[in-house]
Amino acid sequence: MTVLDEFLTALAGHDAVLVTVQSQRGSVPREVGAWMAVFADTALGTVGGGHLEWQAMAEARALLAGAARHTGVTQPLTRRYALGPTLGQCCGGELVLCFEPVHTSDAPALCQRLSSATLAWPQVALFGGGHVSWALVRVLATLPLHLHWIDSRDEIFPATTPSHVRCEHSQPVEAAVAALPAGSHVLIMSFSHAEDLAVLGACLLRQRQRADLAFIGLIGSRTKWASFCHRLSARGFGADELARVNCPIGLAGIVGKQPEVIAIAVAAQLLQVFSGATLSARAARSTGALDRQSMAR
Repeated sequence: MTVLDEFLTALAGHDAVLVTVQSQRGSVPREVGAWMAVFADTALGTVGGGHLEWQAMAEARALLAGAARHTGVTQPLTRRYALGPTLGQCCGGELVLCFEPVHTSDAPALCQRLSSATLAWPQVALFGGGHVSWALVRVLATLPLHLHWIDSRDEIFPATTPSHVRCEHSQPVEAAVAALPAGSHVLIMSFSHAEDLAVLGACLLRQRQRADLAFIGLIGSRTKWASFCHRLSARGFGADELARVNCPIGLAGIVGKQPEVIAIAVAAQLLQVFSGATLSARAARSTGALDRQSMAR
């Protein structure tokens, strides 16, 4: 269950105040759009932690209590927080938080509004339902991404998964590659080398035709990768195509063969890839803005 799922479930029985980061300046702990749902006796999500969040929860509960007595403000209000000595936080920046009383009747609109922020989340396709995959799903399910979990054995998946985790039975398993969303980050770790090879071959063929997969990672040793390179070369894939595959998968320097260790290493590598893509996109937008300014002169 995601934090949003927990929020909407709790909202079915109790009113809350939704606290959202409305704007930011300088060094701050959370980005615009980050949110926290404050109930009378609990809170879900975060707008940055520390004394800032303590003050924000106090403000939200005062607003909640006023709304309950019909004597306080029931419309959204904003507060500006300077993250300096006053709050005991050394970030030095400034945040504007919006405080919005919400009720059970607001749940559908909140679901649509807060879910829309997930549309830009990275797409991850995980092939395989073994020990490492299960450990990886537990890690990735806590991150802001869309996870598409695929296996040729339909009995392998748990009965319930978070709303942003989608399970698919595909036979043959590589048939699912063609329908993956553009920009998908593919992780290959099935129960057999034959399936791994089939999925990887389908990914490389898609890259040749469309070049729209953001990342291809394969679990395995260097020996396994050498064997796969030999077989894929025999199928006509060139060295430049094979060089786009990350094998062994996972952030270099993390030692350990336990499923949980490998899962954390893979998640860390994905975060690096996501961060690199974000920085590249920002640079592209900045370059585009400069180009437009130059043309306007």
